[in-house]
Amino acid sequence: MKFPAKQPSFLAKMLMACLCFGASLASAGDAKGKSGPEVRSAAALVVDGNNGEVIFQRDAARVAPIASITKLMTALVIIDGQQPLDEIVEITADDRWKGKGAHSRLPVGAKITRGDLLRLALMASENRAAHTLGRAYPGGSTAFVKTMNLKAKALGMTKTRFADASGLSNLNVSNARDLAKLIGAVSRDSRIREFSTLPSLEVRINRKSTLVYRNTNLLIGKPDWDIVVQKTGYTNDAGQCLVMEAMIEGRPVVMVLMNSFGSLTRTADARRIRKWMEAQGETRVAGGGDLAKK
Repeated sequence: MKFPAKQPSFLAKMLMACLCFGASLASAGDAKGKSGPEVRSAAALVVDGNNGEVIFQRDAARVAPIASITKLMTALVIIDGQQPLDEIVEITADDRWKGKGAHSRLPVGAKITRGDLLRLALMASENRAAHTLGRAYPGGSTAFVKTMNLKAKALGMTKTRFADASGLSNLNVSNARDLAKLIGAVSRDSRIREFSTLPSLEVRINRKSTLVYRNTNLLIGKPDWDIVVQKTGYTNDAGQCLVMEAMIEGRPVVMVLMNSFGSLTRTADARRIRKWMEAQGETRVAGGGDLAKK
């Protein structure tokens, strides 16, 4: 005599459902862990410098203040304008910033070559140096900022606006996608590459005095990093920012990190990104696409 198959009890069904749901959560957690690096910056973008493929992104369209990342555009305008880098430029009272972040080691009256001002702006993020470059441009600061915005438009940086040459103004805004385009543009100039990656620089400000500056990017000079071009930035509103192109796994990789908290998070994020990419081997797109189509 056959007896009907014993049906699982309600309790057994519930236990089975819970076990399945738990397994699904674990699987989802694993997938999430493998989908990208544990980046702690508010916005991030990682792009293959060879073909524009987006490797990783987080909130890459969010527009926010960019602080001293601005100085990359300042450098691009100076280089495009073909102003002589060996010309002496005097720092005047007009180069004092009247808002937040006004500190500078460069005294009024110092006479410095345009090339050294550009080096200081890029490697040491010297705000007065950048402001002086804009003020000494043909037509002054107003013409300089106008040229910055025209250049941004020409590069397809549609979400970017500039209000000053240093980045101290919170009206200087952009997003990670636009900043990746800016990195692509500046990386093609050998002088910007060289100036932005100098570990240190000694500048004579008068007959008796010299000042020594260090690069603001803690990764510069590290033997395990090959950085092509870079720029840091910080204001209270922008947070800690870092953009750069570095060689990873034998190819150029553009990283944009915006609004990191704490002075070490942006460089720690860069390390996490590189470690994640190296672990991937054949890196695949995580929420990616083609930057040129964004």
